[in-house]
Amino acid sequence: MLIRTWDRGDEQEWRAWLAEGRDFGLLAANGGPDEGPVLVPTHFLLDADRGEILLHLAAPNPLLAAVRADPHVTLAVTDGYAFAPGHWRGSPGTPTSYYASVHFHCTAEIVESPAAKAELLNRQLAHFQPETPEVRVVPGEGELARQLPGMRGLRLSVREVRAKFKYDDKKRPKEQHAIADLLAERAEGPGRARDQYAGARTQLLRRHQLRTAAARTSG
Repeated sequence: MLIRTWDRGDEQEWRAWLAEGRDFGLLAANGGPDEGPVLVPTHFLLDADRGEILLHLAAPNPLLAAVRADPHVTLAVTDGYAFAPGHWRGSPGTPTSYYASVHFHCTAEIVESPAAKAELLNRQLAHFQPETPEVRVVPGEGELARQLPGMRGLRLSVREVRAKFKYDDKKRPKEQHAIADLLAERAEGPGRARDQYAGARTQLLRRHQLRTAAARTSG
């Protein structure tokens, strides 16, 4: 992922962005010779303080075989995307895509023991369905425990995080505000993409406020 100086996100920014409820991404592992990468859409649990990501997959999932051959994986989370037509952006009229994307480059460890899988799943359950604290996995007890042999946990140790927030930060404030107004018009129009235009507008204005605050501080 190409990251320009004006659309790079720092740790505080990407942590806050993910903490808004973004816990679904695309996990990629290296395929074998003459194969492309193996991709799996998945929910995940990020523990940024520990530098780890937890998730689980069905035992036959081909990504697990890829991890056994090469434990280096990337988890990508992308949101707030919208198409920006060229006539929105002034001369020379080049269209572009707006989006926020955070990539975690990790080393994956497959979790296989029943106790370790139960501990991993219970951490995920506490995050994704906190309203049911009584639903937990105990090896040897109940229906959830009987499903343990059919799944594998994955613990990803984060080596590097690369964050990009691409919202025309290199443009002048007046131009950015004009684009924000156009995004608002699209967000109020018909079609399923309106939520994404609204999300892109929110991110564009947020980035603009961060840049303005930084300029005041440095001034």
